[in-house]
Amino acid sequence: LHPGLPPEGNIYLKEAVSMGIPKKDLFTTYSVTNTLQEAKAVKKILNNEINSRQKKVILVTSAFHMKRAKKVFEREGIYVIPYPVDFRSRKNLSSSLRNPLNWIPSSSSLSTNSLALREIIGRIIYRSWK
Repeated sequence: LHPGLPPEGNIYLKEAVSMGIPKKDLFTTYSVTNTLQEAKAVKKILNNEINSRQKKVILVTSAFHMKRAKKVFEREGIYVIPYPVDFRSRKNLSSSLRNPLNWIPSSSSLSTNSLALREIIGRIIYRSWK
């Protein structure tokens, strides 16, 4: 959530319509703050808006987040076709390790570590409830 900006879903809906997808075929959730809320919101749309017994979605999310997100959606009874994006890896890790300057901590590294730590905590929390 970014104050002053429309929800991401609304932005993507506009883009999809501009690409020729009929608006009647597009849905977005209410504002959510985490993966579990998103899964519940999607389940609500699948149950109330779409006439289908088969609850199936293409889940587009960051590659490092996909494993946890897929489990959360599946626990809500939604069949997930994963579509991971935003891969975060270096193509040439060995050359990166050879440069000693890359071993010095930086603010961007702390930010990356924060994302990884949040993902680990999320996996632990979501694993604990069944």
